[in-house]
Amino acid sequence: MGLFDGVLGKAAEKMAGGKADLGGLPGGLGGMLSSLGGQAGGTAALAAVMALIQGQGGLGGILEKFKSAGLANIVSSWVGTGANLPVSPAQIQKVFGDAAIGNVAKQMGVAAPQASASIATMLPELVNKLTPKGAIDAGSSDMLSQGLAMLKGQLGK
Repeated sequence: MGLFDGVLGKAAEKMAGGKADLGGLPGGLGGMLSSLGGQAGGTAALAAVMALIQGQGGLGGILEKFKSAGLANIVSSWVGTGANLPVSPAQIQKVFGDAAIGNVAKQMGVAAPQASASIATMLPELVNKLTPKGAIDAGSSDMLSQGLAMLKGQLGK
């Protein structure tokens, strides 16, 4: 089990639900996300985080938000090919603000602090997996869009 599966699998263990079929996600993303997305609560959490990325201007928008918040080194580590630096729930709150975190919390069915903690757990590995070549490119955006559409389909939204 890879780091991504392990980290997200632990988050998924706390969420209830049934199975979701994520094998069709583009670029092999399905296999990487199956430990989280394999549970209904995990699927909702993952969809909420992916929707957050998309709603913030995609991966480029996330990069700019983190840079504006003085956290360029953190987000750059996720896009790059080296080790991912961690992000705290407080930093997530600072970058995205109350409204965005509240929206994610509502989608996940949890309180805002728990949503911030989940985002802090998932976002670094998700960005890392969406940028396998160490850069944001059209393929990254395509994987995000296609993955989000598939997850929403799994959730019936």
